[in-house]
Amino acid sequence: MDKELLLDLTQDDIVATQYWHVLEDGRIQCDLCPRACKLNEGQRGVCYVRARVQDQIVLTTYGRSSGFVIDPIEKKPLNHFYPGSSVLSFGTAGCNLACKFCQNWDISKSRKMDSLMTLAGPEQIASLAAEKKCTSVAFTYNDPVIFHEYAIDVAQACREKGIKTVAVTAGYICEEPREAFFAAMDAVNVDLKAFTENFYWKLTGSHLQPVLDTLMFLSEQEHIWYEITTLVIPGHNDSDAEITDLSEWVLANLGPNVPLHFTAFHPDYKMRDVPKTPIDTLTGARSIAKASGINHVYTGNVHDRASGSTYCANCGAELIGRDWFALKHWALTADGCCKVCGERCAGRFKNGPGNFGRQRIPVTP
Repeated sequence: MDKELLLDLTQDDIVATQYWHVLEDGRIQCDLCPRACKLNEGQRGVCYVRARVQDQIVLTTYGRSSGFVIDPIEKKPLNHFYPGSSVLSFGTAGCNLACKFCQNWDISKSRKMDSLMTLAGPEQIASLAAEKKCTSVAFTYNDPVIFHEYAIDVAQACREKGIKTVAVTAGYICEEPREAFFAAMDAVNVDLKAFTENFYWKLTGSHLQPVLDTLMFLSEQEHIWYEITTLVIPGHNDSDAEITDLSEWVLANLGPNVPLHFTAFHPDYKMRDVPKTPIDTLTGARSIAKASGINHVYTGNVHDRASGSTYCANCGAELIGRDWFALKHWALTADGCCKVCGERCAGRFKNGPGNFGRQRIPVTP
């Protein structure tokens, strides 16, 4: 057995999990995500943080966190969830996808971080968010579905203090754990990485349909606000035909008011030979999505005030003007309606905008 897996189950950072079953051949299958890793004693799943120890699947990184930073909520990106507010962001090691273009690979693909991260329990994180007057806490940098138990406990601790929780996820999770996970969340940004099975399999080692299933599930959850992000990679998922297919599926299955974010790729990880995304490609994708009938479409990772602002779906008036993550204009009523025509804007809004701006504040739990 790998020395890393000679684990003491009395450690606070190792907790039992419930989504697994024993196979006829004696292996244990993890049922958290569609990878369905089948493990012998001492083996870790593809996500790295879930392992078979003493004939059960355990989470090996409960409370081990990294990268605590207070961000603007628009950075997640969420443009219709308490705009201008602050969010305490953090992640852990590991990931259940194998994206060759990962923009956070130093965290999500890390193995050393498993032993170098800060120990921060749910109450500690909720208290830090409250102390710093954050509206929400975001699970980000790597996919929070893999630290399912930890994320839910943090969300519950935050809820007791009136703090919202946000999951930034690829949505690659099975049906039963999906219901439990998202029941604890207030907002979600789903990374819809492309709209072809070929892309998903070749560049992420996963499949498209489970992500679409998650999006369909979220569309039925009234308590959750969700938005969608697609990282547009030149030569891989940037064709007009694919953007059209993606937009038309969203319109037909999720409706016109789910915000779409098309963000720029930069060369990284195992795809350093691919050029960065031209801004014209992003604005072209935005135009296609809007022509398909999607009301709120944004570009990201580039400076484009027009494409980063929010407009009324009815009259076209600028409701929220943004310059990067700073709010420069606000034309919503206290109940989130357009001041020009009275049309309600889809989203979650307070009585007026937040004023956190473009800050990025590292903090220590």
